[in-house]
Amino acid sequence: MIALLLALGSSLAYGCADFLGGLGARKAHVLRTVMVAAPASLAVELLLWPVLGASFSPAALGWGAASGVASAAAFALLYRTLAIGPMNVLSPVTALVSAALPVTVGLLQGERLGMAGLLGLSLALAAVVLVSAGQGAGSSRPSRTALLLAFGAGGAIALQLIFLHQAPSDSGVAPLIIGRAVSSAVTLAAAGVMHRRLGPEKPAYAMSVTAGVLDSLANLLFLLAARSGDLTVVAVITALYPAGTVLLARSVLAERLHRGQLIGLGTAAVAVSLLALT
Repeated sequence: MIALLLALGSSLAYGCADFLGGLGARKAHVLRTVMVAAPASLAVELLLWPVLGASFSPAALGWGAASGVASAAAFALLYRTLAIGPMNVLSPVTALVSAALPVTVGLLQGERLGMAGLLGLSLALAAVVLVSAGQGAGSSRPSRTALLLAFGAGGAIALQLIFLHQAPSDSGVAPLIIGRAVSSAVTLAAAGVMHRRLGPEKPAYAMSVTAGVLDSLANLLFLLAARSGDLTVVAVITALYPAGTVLLARSVLAERLHRGQLIGLGTAAVAVSLLALT
């Protein structure tokens, strides 16, 4: 139950971070937004170091660095995917892959669920697709390149979660610190190479900083959840992060929730209840 609650908190924090990051990216080039968000996220993790501790063993360094590379790749592939579109087809593909791969890894590592857990897991995967899909998902067909990018983005997100899960359980926040430092370095290097294409617009500093803080909190909650529960359950609950994004879009931007998303939210609630019974 503790792992489930932590995973729900991680999912909500990821969804809020994506919402604020998306709003910030409307005001300036997305790299400018990340250049503010990434250091803010790293600062939070450094502040957590004295509280939660950190053991920089070779395994923690290796898995943390791997998660950082995967995080940077996920960012690049995800935004490229959504730029090509159509978002209402590609977003659920990305979300489903990001959930399915960690579930597969967890099952291969010997994790087992009862009948209620398996049913909840299946419903949660369906909810991920329904919640993240936009209206009229069948209205246009994505190109082969767009689909490959969507699978790549989902795979990179999944690898980030898997690598964090593989880090030693006694390493504290060391994997998060190393991962964020690596992903920040990659992002800043990319911004340096593309500085002429970033445009003159200034980033929305408050939104970007808040998005970075929330992303750091989401990573921490996922790490704690994965250390106290099964990766199969934690990963699929975390992958419900689009629910937080669409609910914020509904309340802040007055965007309408279509019937499929409402069904997805209801399905997610049932799935979480079944997983809580396991």
